[in-house]
Amino acid sequence: MNKEILLKKRLILASQSPRRRELIQKLGLPFEAEVSDVDETIPEGMDAVQVPEYLSGLKAKAVYDLHKGEDVLVVGSDTVVILGDVIFGKPKDEEDAFRMLKALSGNWHKVATGVTVLSGVPGSGEIKQSAFTYVSDVKFFELSDEEIREYIASGEPMDKAGSYGIQQGGALIVERINGDFYSVMGLPIASLAQTIKKM
Repeated sequence: MNKEILLKKRLILASQSPRRRELIQKLGLPFEAEVSDVDETIPEGMDAVQVPEYLSGLKAKAVYDLHKGEDVLVVGSDTVVILGDVIFGKPKDEEDAFRMLKALSGNWHKVATGVTVLSGVPGSGEIKQSAFTYVSDVKFFELSDEEIREYIASGEPMDKAGSYGIQQGGALIVERINGDFYSVMGLPIASLAQTIKKM
């Protein structure tokens, strides 16, 4: 990755997630974070694994449109937990969190993180775009109702897809991962670095 070129661009993360902000720092580049206010309605019939990349594109484009004509590089990302063909997003309340964690208990599920990178070319109106999805397989230990309630009581599950965060207390309920730990956290940073390098 040519940091001299990238330092001339404004790197903007289209996310309010503290986890993604923490991970993007690993690029070693100055960055800003802006929240994208988009309608996250999913098109009917869309395959569950395609959803995070679709949403990441909406987020990146919304922020990019605020900086048209500027020399920016915008990164959008979205993560979903998928059990079978059902998407588990962020829980609505504690009972919703319990429902998700109970369903995930003892089972393998997929964590799909979609990433979209938009790079503007000043003065040309041209936009370079690259997008990808990283899918990891995750298995939970068998959890008792009491263990699930204790985890929910910590407050950690309430703002996370699938009602758990692997980098925090969720590390104690995950038995195995086949894939990228950072992707499960919310941003596959190594794949992002390679994507930016190729662009």
